[in-house]
Amino acid sequence: MTVLIDSWAWIEYWKGGKFAKEAARYIEGSEEAVVSTVNLSEIYYWILRYYDEGTASKKLTSVEKRCHLMPVEKNTAIEAARARKRHSLAFADSLVYATAKEAEAQLVTGDPDLRNLAGTVFLAT
Repeated sequence: MTVLIDSWAWIEYWKGGKFAKEAARYIEGSEEAVVSTVNLSEIYYWILRYYDEGTASKKLTSVEKRCHLMPVEKNTAIEAARARKRHSLAFADSLVYATAKEAEAQLVTGDPDLRNLAGTVFLAT
């Protein structure tokens, strides 16, 4: 199984939140893992809000070691627009969801906006 580890899961893991152990199963797991460039932006922004550039760079390095980085290509962007319209998703969520579909990956998240979408492993239950 391939998984796309969403920003939500990474942040939950690092902050030691209520669902950190569930997130750890995938972050520390052995499944093939991918991440969207959109996730990198979300993660970097979150870390900068609470820490500094050095910490943000270190955290991104750990994401890149665990996951294959998937850029947003034309087909992904078009599918994201369709998913956004179909599911009333936020822009970033639609891009991440479309990236998971492109990679034939299960989307690992706890983001309530992605909760009921097909192919989502929802951690915050």
